[in-house]
Amino acid sequence: GIATKLESAGIYDLMGLAVMSPSDLADLAGVGQAVARKAIQAARGMMELGFSDGAEFDRKRKDIHYITTGSENFNELLGGKGLESKAITEAYGAFGSGKTQLGLTLAVNAQLPKDQGGANGKAVYIDTEGTFRPDRIRQMAEALGANSDKVLKNILVARAFNSDHQILLLDKITELIKEQEEPIKLVIIDSLTAHFRAEFAGRGQLADRQQRLNRYLHQLMKLAEQHNLVVFVTNQVMSNPAMMFGDPTTAIGGNIVGHASTFRIYLRRGKAGSRVAKLIDSPNLPDNEAQFYVTEAGVRDDA
Repeated sequence: GIATKLESAGIYDLMGLAVMSPSDLADLAGVGQAVARKAIQAARGMMELGFSDGAEFDRKRKDIHYITTGSENFNELLGGKGLESKAITEAYGAFGSGKTQLGLTLAVNAQLPKDQGGANGKAVYIDTEGTFRPDRIRQMAEALGANSDKVLKNILVARAFNSDHQILLLDKITELIKEQEEPIKLVIIDSLTAHFRAEFAGRGQLADRQQRLNRYLHQLMKLAEQHNLVVFVTNQVMSNPAMMFGDPTTAIGGNIVGHASTFRIYLRRGKAGSRVAKLIDSPNLPDNEAQFYVTEAGVRDDA
């Protein structure tokens, strides 16, 4: 009955219910507003939503884990250990700046034991542009001395064909975590914005695109927090003619993506085949730069 309807709408847990509005729930589950309101209040009661003191908040942050980038310099830029869970890390940059290579490296590193900078789990790779390369994963796995078949098996890949499909895949991840109890620790979306950008191309559709992107990012953030996941998304850059000085590239998606990501990294090519990562904004880290290389083994400090 009601539970099935809620599940088909992508609501599997108390949190999903607690944050709904009574009218939405009433429509979805085919119940009256009063019943819907009671259900939501009950969910909130069980969740103990509302404020928690700083110490409680600190305790909740204790279960945060990290996945190494493969480069100490790069990890240092992000606060020391790599990409953190319960957060969205966004990398944007021009073609060939290393966004996908970083994503592929993380998909391998997520499987490492915790004491080696991994999360001892699986990765989900949502591929919107055909960037997932099994042969590249094999190359990285072999460089680590790992079994490449096994490493590939631990990466769940889905090709998203349009923005609707991309949005639906988030519900699929929740199902995987819930039903099969897959030890998923990392979600990669490469690229976050390509479909949204192509489908909402005209100026008049900008508001529509931003709204959909915003909703998608909120769902993604919720997924990261509820299931303690590291989320890594890539974003393309476009030339911004308004910027006469400095670097003329801005991330697609504007402020909406910027506010949802906890960490934004701008990647560019550096000297002698290196890459440079610049931290654009984060809640508690200084804006700095780090140099790294993309090698056969993946992202590393040295060529």
